[in-house]
Order: sequence, then structure tokens, then C-alpha cells
Amino acid sequence: MIPVLDLKAVTAPYREDLIAAAARVIEGGWYVQGREHDLFEVEFAEYQSGGHVIGVANGLDALSLVFRVWKEQGLMQDGDEVLVPANTYIASILAVTENRLRPVFVEPNARTFNLDPERLGAALTTRTRAVMAVHLYGQAAEMPAIAEFATRNGLKLIEDAAQAHGAVVGRKKVGAWGDAAGFSFYPSKNLGALGDGGAIFTRDAALAETVRAVRNYGSRNRYENIYRGINSRLDEMQAAFLRVRLRHLDCENARRREIAARYKREIGNPHVRTPEMPGLEERHVWHLFVIRVSERTQFMRKLLNAGIQTAIHYSIPPHRQACFPEYHGLHLPIIEAIHREVVSLPMNPVMSDNDVASVISAVNAFRPDLAHSTC
Repeated sequence: MIPVLDLKAVTAPYREDLIAAAARVIEGGWYVQGREHDLFEVEFAEYQSGGHVIGVANGLDALSLVFRVWKEQGLMQDGDEVLVPANTYIASILAVTENRLRPVFVEPNARTFNLDPERLGAALTTRTRAVMAVHLYGQAAEMPAIAEFATRNGLKLIEDAAQAHGAVVGRKKVGAWGDAAGFSFYPSKNLGALGDGGAIFTRDAALAETVRAVRNYGSRNRYENIYRGINSRLDEMQAAFLRVRLRHLDCENARRREIAARYKREIGNPHVRTPEMPGLEERHVWHLFVIRVSERTQFMRKLLNAGIQTAIHYSIPPHRQACFPEYHGLHLPIIEAIHREVVSLPMNPVMSDNDVASVISAVNAFRPDLAHSTC
């Protein structure tokens, strides 16, 4: 069976380095915000070409804390609006709603799955305070146009880069285009820990200083609480593991690009739509390789019978989730069509060339049985 993702295989080449990293933490005797944590923050900031990195417990906290601090700074208040991609993982939306802000869903570009800058203007109101760009599936959003829109309208720009570590737009890595960015280090990510973790990246020193306090019970000095903060700190052990994985990130991303290039070049089935990014493939890091198939159930079953695992990212759009009944009345035809058809093919940096060829062959062999269509 060719899995969508084999985390054990991805981690295996670094086994000895990871064991050594764990030993450093155990022997160091400092298990929260110690030397490994501090070094990772510095090294990831250097990887981003300079700025501030603040390690937190997970990717959702990374996004949520930015909004929380902007409210603390008086830049936003309850009920203010954030323009968000309608096509995203629910964490992007939860970061907005848990701060008592209002998400305004903007339809994606159907070819790229990402936020469509052309649609932002129609969503703008007098209560709009920020735009969130999500680099979904590791495919970089159209940041020059999105950043220009935010600047022109005096809006904050936050990037959800949870799936896009190392992706580049122009000469800037994603995360460096906005006022702040949230990263996730969940194990399946391109830069994944062996547990949970996240980080905020920003070049705003004041934002960074306040986030550092708020993530630590609102404290800059021990037992002195300036803000009503939370406990959201990147675990010392995970920071040590991330330092190992960071050294290999660009190499792994290069392999992901090779696999994606073959998929795009060699998949020629007219019943399958691959992502369309003419001339821009080199900037993406392909956390996932997501195609569209109208007869999705049949397709996934036939590939499974051929020994190839697939997945759906994601089956229910955020505005249709049970936790958001207030948005069930929205009609967003582009995203609703996307969520009926998306399928993720196997994608990980340890896939062999033979594995890639087997996936391509199985995809090209698929023919829908329209007599048994589920649509």
C-alpha cells in the first residue's frame, strides 16, 4: 500500500539526530523555554530572513494570539471583521471567532484553491480590520496583490502559513509578507515535530514583545502579570526535534516539488483536474497534492483497490460546520463545489520514483462508472 503520508518513514532518516536531541533536553534539566526553545526561535527567524519568532503550543494558538494582542493594543474590538478564505481548515476561522471577531468568507480562485484577491473589494466594509491569507496545501497565495489591498485599505495582514514552511513568493518566504504569520508544527506538516507545536513570525517588535508575555500567563517577569494571558509555550523537547528537522526542510521541499512536477506533467486523465499555477510551481512546497474528481467516491475506491491510499482535505467547508450554524445560510458555490470533489494523492519526501509512477498510472487508468455514480 502506498500511503498518503508515512510519518515513520519521513522521520526515519533523522532517527539518531532526534535521539541525540532528546538526550540533550533530558540531560540539560530545563524542560520549558530552555536552550533548545531559544535556539529554535533564533534559527527559524534566520530561516525566515530575519524577524521575531515566538514559539507557542500549536498552530491555532499562533493565529489566535496575534488577534488577541491586536485587540490588547486597541487595534481591534469585539465585532470587527476579518476577511478570510472560505476554503481553509477550520483553525483559520476559529482563531477569528474565539477573539469575538467576525469572519467574512471570501470565495477562492477555483484553479488554485487559495484566496482570490479580485473578490476582496466586494467583501470590504467599515468594520473590516484585517485580511487573512492562507497558503492552503502548501500553495503560496497571491501575496503581492493581497498585500497591496491590505495596505491600500489600512488593514492588518496575517498569514496562515501552517502548511507552507519554506514556500516563497518573489524573494520573500511566506510569513514575511504580512504583519504577522502563524505556523503549525503538527507532525504531518512539512516542518513537523514529534508532537504538537506552533510559532508566530513577525517583524513588529512591539507585537512580538506583547505576544511573548501573553503566551506566558501575561507575564514578562516571573509572578508579575501585565495581561490576562494564557499558557501556550512550545515544548522544549519539540523545539529540539524541530531544530533537527529545520536543517533538512529545504531538501525535503525540493523533493516534494519534484513529485508535484511529475504529477502535473504526467497525469493526463480528462476526469481529473490538477492544481493550475502556470509559471509558479517553483514557489510552492506541496504539503498536499490535491486534485478534483467529480466521481470522488468511485475514484478513491478504485485507487485503494490498486494499493494507493487517498484522503480528503477537507470534506466539509467551514461555513457548513455544525459549530457555525449562523453561517449555514451562506451560499458559496465555488467552495461548495470544491469540497465535493477534492482528493489528496500520496505526497511525502520519501516517496520513491516507483511509488510516484504507480500513483500516476492508477490515476490515469481511472474511468468513472456513470451507471453507478454517487452524484
